[in-house]
Amino acid sequence: MTLWVVRHAQPRVAPGLCYGALDLPAEPEATAHAAQALAQELPQGAEVHVSVLQRCKLLAQHLRGLRPDLTFKPEPRLVEMHFGLFEGVAWADIAQDAMDAWTADFWAHRFGGQESVAEFMARVAQVWDACLPARAAGQAQVWITHAGVARAASLLAQGQRTVLYAGDWPREGPAFGQWLRFLP
Repeated sequence: MTLWVVRHAQPRVAPGLCYGALDLPAEPEATAHAAQALAQELPQGAEVHVSVLQRCKLLAQHLRGLRPDLTFKPEPRLVEMHFGLFEGVAWADIAQDAMDAWTADFWAHRFGGQESVAEFMARVAQVWDACLPARAAGQAQVWITHAGVARAASLLAQGQRTVLYAGDWPREGPAFGQWLRFLP
């Protein structure tokens, strides 16, 4: 069955700010609009795994009100990558040598000192693997999550679990309030 990977609505954040695990609220009106669109698309009885960050929980709350047939489960492993001391810092204010260190060792470097791409991919892969039996049994799965997680899911759908070079990380992902669908 299908896995839907849904990105939260536009967060309330200044443009150009580095945020991943920073717990920011989403725009309420955009969230309501995204929930309306998603409610019309999801199959009956889907299981919804929700990142524990408030921008995702808000979308889940709106969706729950529209679709009581869905089952909702909080999933802390679906939070965005943690950028450590760079959380909440403007990208333009992050030193070039910090960016260079990350791209030179993209897989293992802990950008901001908190989490590496390897650690991030491993936790997303744990959720991916845990959802496989339900999908194989015909249970539709939904993740309400973040752009980085959606990009990681794109790699996992292709059987790729390692990204050694920054240039190999997917650039495209769903827009705010949009989703990707992965077939079994």
